[in-house]
Amino acid sequence: MKGKVLVLNQNYEPLSLCTVKRAIVLLILNKAECVIERNGKKIRSQYIEINVPSVIRIKRFVNYRPYNVPLNKRNIMKRDKYTCQYCGRKGVELTIDHVIPRDKGGRDTWQNLVTCCKDCNAKKGNRTPREAGMKLLKKPRKPTYFHILFSEEEIPDENWKPFLFL
Repeated sequence: MKGKVLVLNQNYEPLSLCTVKRAIVLLILNKAECVIERNGKKIRSQYIEINVPSVIRIKRFVNYRPYNVPLNKRNIMKRDKYTCQYCGRKGVELTIDHVIPRDKGGRDTWQNLVTCCKDCNAKKGNRTPREAGMKLLKKPRKPTYFHILFSEEEIPDENWKPFLFL
């Protein structure tokens, strides 16, 4: 009964995580269906036997607003996996860099802020990456709630990967 279950909306978008107990209640009440089961694990009662779910899908569409991930230094570092986005180094002292500097119209947005080591930040200075002759390893974008949730730890169940778009 320990562990988490990935809950999908009717259109297979990830909604949330829930406990195994909650997932089984949703299955018994016929409010959800099991998409992927855990490897042969079952829960038995006097009258029923249910395979323990790993991923369930809600039968009715839930109109929700995705979790708004706050724009802050910690979440930018998590999104970029604590890696300099110019040279790819990990484990060094990192800062946050504006891809387009503020005095050139750059704003504090997910698309304009990246994790950067101090050496690359000094090399880039108050220039754009093109002007400094540097290239970003990947284009910065706004992460989802699940990107931030699983950025520092491994996904608890490999069956979740196709649904999380990671």
